[in-house]
Amino acid sequence: MKSFRNRKALLIGLAAGGVATALRRRSSRMDLKGRVVLITGGSRGLGIAMARGFAKQGSRLALCARNEEELEKAVIDLRKLDAEVITIPCDVSDQSQVDRAVQTTLKHFGRIDVLVNNAGEIRVGPIHTMTVQDFEDAMNVMFWGTVFSTLAVLPHMRQWGEGRIVNITSVGAKVSVPHLLPYSCAKFAAAAFSEGLGAELRGSGVRVVTIAPGLMRTGSYLNAVFKGAEEGEAAWFSVSASMPGLAMKAERAADKIINATRTGCAEKILGVPANLLARFHGLLPGLTTEILGVVNWLLPHGSRVVERGANSDVLRQPIPFALTKLGRDAARENLQPSV
Repeated sequence: MKSFRNRKALLIGLAAGGVATALRRRSSRMDLKGRVVLITGGSRGLGIAMARGFAKQGSRLALCARNEEELEKAVIDLRKLDAEVITIPCDVSDQSQVDRAVQTTLKHFGRIDVLVNNAGEIRVGPIHTMTVQDFEDAMNVMFWGTVFSTLAVLPHMRQWGEGRIVNITSVGAKVSVPHLLPYSCAKFAAAAFSEGLGAELRGSGVRVVTIAPGLMRTGSYLNAVFKGAEEGEAAWFSVSASMPGLAMKAERAADKIINATRTGCAEKILGVPANLLARFHGLLPGLTTEILGVVNWLLPHGSRVVERGANSDVLRQPIPFALTKLGRDAARENLQPSV
C-alpha cells in the first residue's frame, strides 16, 4: 500500500512538473512582431529563407554577409514582403567587422532582440586533401564568427533583460561524418559554446537556442568547395542535398527555427534522418564509427580540386542533373548560384 502511494505521489509530481514547465515555456514565448533580428550569412540559402520567415512575422531585419551584390539581391527579394531591412557587408571571421555590424544595427534600430549565427561554409573531401588552412577557415567562420557576434550583442541583451541567441550548428556537431572533418570540427566547437552559454545565461532573460539541422534543400552545394575526386565528391554530396526524404526544404527548416526562436527551446534537431543518426550515435557511438568507416570506404578518393559545386561538370551530366533538379530549384529560390 505504501509503495502504491509512493508511486502515485511520484506520478502526480511528474505531472505537476510537466504542467509547470509547459506554462513556463508558454509565458516566455517571444512575440516576434517588431523585433529586431540580426542574421549572419543572411543573403542566401538558409539565411534568406529565415529572413523571409522573420519578415512574415513582422520582424525588422539586419542582414550580414561578405558579398555586397548578394546582399542587394536579398533586399530586392525581401521588399516583396514589405520587410524593413538593412544590410551590412561583414566577414564574421574578422572581429572588428562584426563589432561594426552590431553597432550599425544598434544605431539604426536601437536594439537587437534576436541574433542568428548562421554564417558558414562547406568543404567536402577526404582528410589527405585537407590542409591546416581548411580547418582554420572553418573555425574562423563557424566558431569564431559565432563567438564574435555573440560577445558583441550579449551585453546589450543582458542590459535589456531579454533576447534570443540562435546558433545554427549541424547534425555534424553530433556525429562527425567522413569527408566533412573541418566542417564538423567547427560545428562541434560552436555547439559546445552554444550549450555552455545557454546554461550560464539561464535566468537572465536571454535564451540560447541550438539548432542542429541535417541536410537541407537550400542549393548550398553549389557554393561548397569539393576536394579530392571532385566529380565523385560533388555528385554524392549534391544529390544527397537535393533528395526529398534526405534533405529538408529550406522554407520548412526556417519555419522550425523561427518557432524554436519564439519558444526559446534549448535545442532542436531538424529532420528525421538527423534525429535518427544523432540518437543512434548517442546509444551506440562505437558501432556508429564502424558504420561510418564503411561509408568512408564507399566514398570517392582522389587528389584533384574544384573550387565550387557550381563549377563541377559532373552536375551537368544527365543522371546527376536529373537527381539534383530539386536542389537547383532550391538554389534559384534561395538566391544561390545557378549551374
